[in-house]
Amino acid sequence: MWANMDYTLNLHGRLTDISQPQVMGILNVTPDSFYAGSRMQTEQEIVARTHQIIEEGGNMIDVGGYSTRPGAMEVSEPEEMERLRFGLAIVRRECPSALISVDTFRPDVARMAVEEFGVDIINDISEGGEDMYRMVSRLRVPYILMSQQPTLKKMLLSFASQVQQLRDFGVKDIILDPGFGFGKTLEQNYEIMGELENLSIMELPLLVGVSRKSMIYKLFGCTAAEALNGTSALNTISLMKGASILRVHDVKEAVECCRIVSQINQK
Repeated sequence: MWANMDYTLNLHGRLTDISQPQVMGILNVTPDSFYAGSRMQTEQEIVARTHQIIEEGGNMIDVGGYSTRPGAMEVSEPEEMERLRFGLAIVRRECPSALISVDTFRPDVARMAVEEFGVDIINDISEGGEDMYRMVSRLRVPYILMSQQPTLKKMLLSFASQVQQLRDFGVKDIILDPGFGFGKTLEQNYEIMGELENLSIMELPLLVGVSRKSMIYKLFGCTAAEALNGTSALNTISLMKGASILRVHDVKEAVECCRIVSQINQK
C-alpha cells in the first residue's frame, strides 16, 4: 500500500490540507454527459445535486458545461459560459463556502469562472498549453493537469515537461490526472492503473476519475448505470496506490472507500 503524501493547496489564500483523501462530486450542467445521473439542467436539479454532494461527504464540487464523452456535440465558448454562469450562480448561492472546480479547457472560460464566481480550481482535460498555463498563473488557482498519453512511460515524460512549463509560468499548485478513458484502450487503462503508484515520483497530488467509465462497463458488458460496483473497486485501488482526490458521480460510496482505506492506513 502506498501512503498518501502531505499536500496543501492554496485556495484563494485558504490553505487546504489534502493529505487525507478527498472526494470531488461531479455536477454537469449539460444535456449530453455520458452518465445520465450527472446531467443537471434545471435550477431544482442543480440545487438538489449541490446539497447531495456536500451532505454525502464530498469535499469539492466539479462543475462542467461541456460534455467530453466520445461523439458529444461541439459547444461554443459563449454557450459553455452561459451554462456555467447559470450553474455556478446556483452552487455559490446554495453553498457559499464550497470548494468548486470548473471542468474546462478554455482559458477565457476559466477566467470567467474564477473572476465572477471565485472558483477555486481549474480542471483541464486538454493537456493544457501556454495560453491556459498563462491564464492559470494569472488567476493564481490550483490547476488539474490531465494526460491523454496511452502508457505510463509516455505519461511521465509528458508530465515532466508540462509541469516544468507550468512552474516557469509561476503556477504553484498542480494536481495530476492520468486521464483514464482519454486516449487509451481498455487494456492501457488497466495497465496504467496497475502502475499508478509510480506517478508518485512527480511528488504532486493525484486525481483519479474512473467513475462509471467505459473501462468498467465494457469490461463487464454492462452499462454506465450498472458500473457502480466496478467504480468502487477501482476507487479503492486508486486510493491504495496514492490517489489524493477521487472525481466521482457517486459521492457516498466514494467517501466510504476513503474511510476504509484511511482506516487501513492508520498507524
